[in-house]
Amino acid sequence: MADEVVLINVEDGLKRVMNNAKLYVRLLGKFKDDLTYKGIEQAFADGDMEKAKTAAHTFKGLTANLSLSELYKQSVELETQIKAGSLNQDQLAVVKDVYEKTLIETDKVIAKYE
Repeated sequence: MADEVVLINVEDGLKRVMNNAKLYVRLLGKFKDDLTYKGIEQAFADGDMEKAKTAAHTFKGLTANLSLSELYKQSVELETQIKAGSLNQDQLAVVKDVYEKTLIETDKVIAKYE
């Protein structure tokens, strides 16, 4: 299916850690506990666009480093909208939805490689 959403590109993620599955699984576990996404939500709740921009940028990097493909793609869009000062509230909902799906997929990847 050409338009299938890839939540985690495990092959790419493993390449990033020199095929050390144990390390990749540990990093995915840390991602699950990471508070950066919550920081984005809190910044928006507080109306602090500067903090939101910083948190979105950090989150984008984190998702790129772990090869969390769709979450990275949506984080790029979120950061772009924040920087442009034209945030579409739907984008927040999209990021949250993809984040939650990615967490579920993360558990599956961890279980596979543990």
